[in-house]
Amino acid sequence: MSQPDQISEPALEFDDVSVVRGGRLIWSEGTFEVPAGGITALIGSNGSGKTTLLQVVLGLLPAASGRVRVLGRAPGSGGVQSEIGYVPQNYAATAGNAIRAYDAVMLGLVGNKWGFARPSAEQRDWVAQVLDAVGAGEFAQRRLSQLSGGQRQRVAIAEALVSKPRLLILDEPLTAIDLRTQGEIVKLLARVRDEFAVTVLVVAHDLNPLLGILDNAIYLLDGHAHFDTMDEVVDDELLSHLYGTEVQVVHTPQGELYMRGIR
Repeated sequence: MSQPDQISEPALEFDDVSVVRGGRLIWSEGTFEVPAGGITALIGSNGSGKTTLLQVVLGLLPAASGRVRVLGRAPGSGGVQSEIGYVPQNYAATAGNAIRAYDAVMLGLVGNKWGFARPSAEQRDWVAQVLDAVGAGEFAQRRLSQLSGGQRQRVAIAEALVSKPRLLILDEPLTAIDLRTQGEIVKLLARVRDEFAVTVLVVAHDLNPLLGILDNAIYLLDGHAHFDTMDEVVDDELLSHLYGTEVQVVHTPQGELYMRGIR
C-alpha cells in the first residue's frame, strides 16, 4: 500500500488563539503545536468548546485573534482541506443508509467528480485496498443500513482515508458501539497512523479506551486551550478539575492506566 510522505512541520499550530461565537468568548490563550505523526485527543467538559476548536481547524470558523496553521497553512486555504480526512460523529445519518459501503468510500475519493465519469481501474483498486486495510473489505458490497455500528465506523474511516489525507480527525468515534468493538477501533486507529503515515486527532469524552495509543492531548479548561503529553495530562488533579468530579488514575494488574470516578 502506497503511503503519503511524512511531514516535518507540526500538524497544528496555535499562537495565542481565541474564539468568539455569538458575541461570547468560548476559549482563549491557545498557544501550542501538535506534532505530526502522532495520535492526539481533544478533551473537555460539555460546552467547553471542542466543536468550536474543530471548526477552527476545518476552516469553518475564524479565530477572533491569534494565528492558526493547519499542515503549515491557514485553515481552509491553499488546498489544505483536501489533506484533512474527517469522520463526523453522526456518520451513518449523513452518509445515507441506502448507499453501499464501497460506493461511500468511492465517493470519498472522487468527490465532486461523482457522476461525471466512471472510476478508473486504479481508483477502484485503491478503494478496495483501503476497505481491506480497515477490515471492511468483506462487507464492501452491503448497504450501510445492513451494517453494525462498528462496521459503519470502519467504512467511515475508510472514506476519510481514501483521499490520502495528512490529518485524520474523528469526532467521538467510539460512541454507541460495544466494548469489544471499541477495542477493535482503537487498534485500527493505531494501525492507520502507521500504515497511512497520518496524524490523528480524536475528540473523546471517555479517554479510557484510548489511553494505550494516545501521545498527547489538547484540553479545554477554565476557558483556555491547553496542550501536553499524555504523561502530564493523565493526572488525578488535572482530570478531576477538567471533568468537574473526582477522578483517580490507577494501574491495572497488566500495567495499563485506567481512570475511574470517585463518589
